[in-house]
Parts: sequence; C-alpha cells; structure tokens
Amino acid sequence: MRGFGSSVREWHPGPVSTDTPAPGTSGVPLRTAVAALPPYVPGARTEPGSRTFKLSSNENPYPPLPSVLDAIREAAGDTHRYPDMYATELTETVAASLTDHATSHGIPLTVTPDQVVVGTGSVAVLAHVLQTVCEPADEVVVPWRSFEAYPIAVAVSGATFVPVPLASSGSAGRLDLPALAAAVSDRTRVVAVCTPNNPTGPAVHRDELDAFLAAVPSDVLVLLDEAYVEFVRDPEVPDGLAVYAAHPNVVVLRTFSKAYGLAGLRVGYAVARPDLAAGVRSVSTPFGVSDLAQRAAIASLHAQDELLERVEALVVERARMLGELRDQGWELPDAQGNFVWFGLGEETLRRGAEAREAGVLVRPFAGEGIRVTVGERDANDAFLRVAASWRR
Repeated sequence: MRGFGSSVREWHPGPVSTDTPAPGTSGVPLRTAVAALPPYVPGARTEPGSRTFKLSSNENPYPPLPSVLDAIREAAGDTHRYPDMYATELTETVAASLTDHATSHGIPLTVTPDQVVVGTGSVAVLAHVLQTVCEPADEVVVPWRSFEAYPIAVAVSGATFVPVPLASSGSAGRLDLPALAAAVSDRTRVVAVCTPNNPTGPAVHRDELDAFLAAVPSDVLVLLDEAYVEFVRDPEVPDGLAVYAAHPNVVVLRTFSKAYGLAGLRVGYAVARPDLAAGVRSVSTPFGVSDLAQRAAIASLHAQDELLERVEALVVERARMLGELRDQGWELPDAQGNFVWFGLGEETLRRGAEAREAGVLVRPFAGEGIRVTVGERDANDAFLRVAASWRR
C-alpha cells in the first residue's frame, strides 16, 4: 500500500461463527458476572384507578413541600440544558448542612464540598464507590439479608460478594458485626454496614460499631449506609458524622429518596475523604443528577425544619403500628427506618398475596419475610387489619 511502507500488517479474519442466534437474541455473550446477576425486585405498583394502598417501596407518603415543588417547576423550563455536572451548588449546600449538624452536636468536623459526591440515588453512589476501589480479585463483605442492590453492585464492580448472616441470637434482624469483622480477609476491600438495616429495621449501636471499626484494618473501606438515618430514634445509635470524623476509612451514604420525598428524582450522596471522593467523582455518570433533582434537593435542605416535622409524624405513626401489631401478638424486630419487618419464612409469598387481595401491596422476600412501609394512616390501618387476619 503506497505511503505506508511495511508498517501495515495484512489482516486475516479469524473463524466465523455459523451459529444462528435464537430469535430475539443478539448472539453476543454477556459477561459471566452480568449473566448471573440476581434481578433487583422493585416494590409492587398500584394499577391506575385501583383503590390499593402501596406499602411496598419505602416511599414517603407525603409529596414534596410546596417550596420544593416551586423549585421543580422553575427548573422544568431549563431541561433543554445540561445540568451542572458536579452539582456544585448542591454539594456546597449538603456540606454546609452537614457542618451545621456537626457543630450543633459537638462533633469536631467541617465537611467541605470536595468531600461530597452526588449520584442518582445512594444506590448509584454505592456502585461508583465500589467501581473506584475494587479490583477483580477483591472481596466485599456484606450483611445478609440486607439492601437488595448490594450483590448486584458488587458483581458489576467485578469483586466477589461475601454475605454474612444476620445475628442468630438476641434481637431479630440485627447485623452481626463481630461476624462481619471475622469475615474480613486479606482480599477484603470493602465492608458494608446498613444502618438501619433494610429490610429488617434495627440500627447498629455505638458500642458494637466502635468494636467493629477497631477490628477492621484501616485500609479496608467501611460503607456506612444511612439511607434511613432521619427516622432513627434509638439513643444507642451513633451519629454517622461522628463516626466519619473519627475514621478516615469510613464513607457515609445518604439519600433524598426517603425522608425528603424525592424518590422519583433520584439523588443521593456520599461523604468521603477528598482523595476518595475525587476517585468516585471520576467514575460517576457525567451529568447524571438532573437539574430538577439538584434544585429540589437544595430547596429541601433549605426547608429542612418543615420537612423533619413530616418525618416525626411518620415516626409517631411507626410507633402506633408497632404497638398495635405487638398487641395482636406479633414479635417484631426493632424498627428504626420507615418500615416494619415480618419474618414469615415459608409463609411469605402466601401472606403477600393475601395482603394484595385485601388491597395492600407489601414487599415479600421469598422464603424470608415481608417488609411493610409506614404510609399514610388509612393505608396503615388497612394493613393492620390484614395483619390481624394472619393471627387467626
């Protein structure tokens, strides 16, 4: 070939497959880890026009505050523009809000914007953190049963998922932190601590978390997943920011989906040391968090006192539900999120179907139990009637 001399190699095609792909398939093999992924099962949805109550997705039953809706409406006019890729104003507002919290609670911590990374819900930030630190030979130690996205995110990162059963003695549904620490090996890169634990409900206590962190090597990342932190009322639960301030290898995950009522806009964040935060930011989806989501989250933080009044109302309703359920004879785990857990074992799918028939959608985990979100009072009352029928 003129002008290219001898540097051009002659191309010879390899063997050509003559197999015909099955109808409706591409014929292209998936990564082994992807082909083996367990599906993420969302909470059941109500059908249009039905009178069914949806208590299956841990959603906030209250719509966004009026000031937040105003911010969303205003932002809607700019949807032809790309959002701020680094969510600058949002990270600044989150950092300032967390610093104010730390100061008011006597925590020696100033959170700066370079310690905050946002993403499309805390589940996306979780995935980005794992992609940042995990190599294919690494292990991620996770309590199980816990957040359903954990095994998916770990597998996609290329690491190995190491499940550790929940505590078999004491209060049901609690994380077994000594067992989590014992599962750490020289291949462990990350340990997840979901507190309160989704879907079972209990939150980790200060003394057990202190002992756990003392046992985990300082180069192992500890993910403190606090998606439901605003609902916690147990005085023995430590402040996640205090834990973060004391331990450089701790990353805190939080979300605007639950207490803030922005589940449909998908925005969450991680708090991490600047070097790790920069790495997470570098693998995050560019422009992932929409301008609507950014502005809604900022407006929610500015209206935090009003919003937390709604959270308190849900906490009161949670206590009412637990009291009535225990009066019915149910033995239930401590509930520190916006949901209640029933360990029903093999009865799970049958009871879930019965709840649906009665007009209440719940979230069954086959062979394990049912999670029921704390919703509006009418929905909770409907479920209480269902739960009472299960006792007969």
